[in-house]
Amino acid sequence: PFPRKTQSMKVTNTTATNLWSSSAPPVFGSFSADDKCFSAPDILPTSNGRHHQHHVYNGCRSDSLAHYDFTHQQTVIPRSAAKKKHTPVKRHNSAGDMLISGHPTHPEPTERAQRPKSEGHAYSKHILSKRTSSYGGGSPFGRADSYHKLEQLGEGSYATVYKGYSSLTNQIIALKEIRLQEEEGAPFTAIREASLLKGLRHANIVTLHDIIHTKETLTFVFEFVHTDLSQYLEKHPGGLNAFNVKLFLYQLLRGLGYCHEKTILHRDLKPQNLLISEIGELKLADFGLARAKSIPSHTYSHEVVTLWYRPPDILLGSTQYSTSLDMWGVGCIFTEMISGQATFPGMKDAFDQLDKIFKILGTPTENTWEGVSRLPHYNPNKFGVYQKQPLYCCIPKLSFVPHAADLASRFLEMEPRKRISAAQARRHEYFMDLPPKIHDLPDAASIFNIPGLKLLPEMDEAVSSSRRTSGRSGIRTTLKV
Repeated sequence: PFPRKTQSMKVTNTTATNLWSSSAPPVFGSFSADDKCFSAPDILPTSNGRHHQHHVYNGCRSDSLAHYDFTHQQTVIPRSAAKKKHTPVKRHNSAGDMLISGHPTHPEPTERAQRPKSEGHAYSKHILSKRTSSYGGGSPFGRADSYHKLEQLGEGSYATVYKGYSSLTNQIIALKEIRLQEEEGAPFTAIREASLLKGLRHANIVTLHDIIHTKETLTFVFEFVHTDLSQYLEKHPGGLNAFNVKLFLYQLLRGLGYCHEKTILHRDLKPQNLLISEIGELKLADFGLARAKSIPSHTYSHEVVTLWYRPPDILLGSTQYSTSLDMWGVGCIFTEMISGQATFPGMKDAFDQLDKIFKILGTPTENTWEGVSRLPHYNPNKFGVYQKQPLYCCIPKLSFVPHAADLASRFLEMEPRKRISAAQARRHEYFMDLPPKIHDLPDAASIFNIPGLKLLPEMDEAVSSSRRTSGRSGIRTTLKV
């Protein structure tokens, strides 16, 4: 039997070094097909008290003792039988020596030849200074004293987030401090987040600046973004300005499409994980549940995505999914920005959440969703029988915005394979009134680099401004749509 995957794993100095210094994504063990088995180097004791390393890959053990014949006994020569004078051992030349020198044999070189340098050495002079800290260099990056905590912003199950100040850049930053347990190590979600984020560079994905590893904590240094979409929706109840919804949605699709192109699924899309800057830039954050789809796997855990934003196929127990998982979450967030309310607010469990979905989109059958009856949690006796309704009947504001209802319905398709992709959604007619240049921006460029493109005042802000101007408090002078 091979070890089970745990929610945390030990972080060593080598691991912390690899998180930042490696140009390729670090490997922290491997997983079996059902995402429940973690394989990592282990130590196997032998009969003579020594240890050998062995590895487990996909449940199969491979170790250095596999081909050793324990029945063979070597002849032991007693010390007394050994001669007092030892004959010097001559060096035996290998076939490689002939290839190097061009002669069958050659004497020992008087000067040691230099080791050939790899191609990577060619640009080692241009390596970022922050990486040198991982090798004990003098870089200020990777050092705790380079950053100063200002105030606590929030606290989760395994991490605390602080607003901080960087003495290196003289800028405000966010510090995500993860507590390390001596026995447990760092939560695996933190390692996964770091390994993915360090390879993602996009205007609509939060930037990981630095990683600090101490004996007690592992700290991620992020760019500071002053709010998130959840707080923004609470600040502006009743739904957002229709044009602002369009800008937020386009940026979400832009960042998510970048992840999907790199075969990375976010798996935890919700307003709390979408950061909003002061000028309206939206950035994907919290990649703790994200996963590289390129890792060979036939099944994934269905315990992903907060309940309100979880698609019906996952709620019904499916463990085979792809980018369609994230696209359902996009649809839920899109309709919530328009209406100001969660579209499917389940309160109890997965079956209650499914009931909320079926009341609007209809109860699925084999005629409407091929293969649904084979999903593990599909039980017609537990579900009410509902007919599908147009989305604009349940969310009236969709009908006020051209093409919004059609795009929302494409996101919220019950059958996963029918859901629109991020790349297709960006070309939908809903976005046709945006500047054409927005489709050709480089990954690192913000959409607000386009002249004249900016957020508009929200409806409550427009009302408040109108009241101050007219002096007629308590009288609404604009129509809130």
